[in-house]
Amino acid sequence: WHAAEFTTVDGLEHFPNIPSEETFTTPDPLRVDGHVSATLPLELYGSIISGIRVRFEGGRAVEIDAEQNADALRAACAKDDGGTRLGELALVDGGSRIGPLETVFYDTLIDENAASHIALGSGYSLGVTDPSDKARVNRSQVHIDFMIGSPELKVDGVTSAGEHVP
Repeated sequence: WHAAEFTTVDGLEHFPNIPSEETFTTPDPLRVDGHVSATLPLELYGSIISGIRVRFEGGRAVEIDAEQNADALRAACAKDDGGTRLGELALVDGGSRIGPLETVFYDTLIDENAASHIALGSGYSLGVTDPSDKARVNRSQVHIDFMIGSPELKVDGVTSAGEHVP
């Protein structure tokens, strides 16, 4: 898991995304199964995509649909083989400064601070330490964040001892 602070290759600490309300991780791109629905619309290359629904099997998005402009999202994900894999999972709690505004800014760097989200496409290797795991981080030309969080979403962490923690 990682948060807002990054370090450049020259050792400079910086915050590339301000505000930043998220804590994110790079998921295993081969181990996601199930479905997810977006809770907020997404602006992508000039298209507004709303009502996004994605179904995953074996780590790949096998169905990508939306109420509006689904073809734009499908086309972006089809840029390369990694575009339909999960690249990021980010948690944003209900106390964020952006979410309570109940405003969609149609700018992902702001909107991703409103709610928990996932991204299709490239993952971040910075939070992965094991070399064999680092080699498995998903690679893609795209990284498409969309919001899945809402007040109804409950997330539990599972400790190494198997304890579930809200």
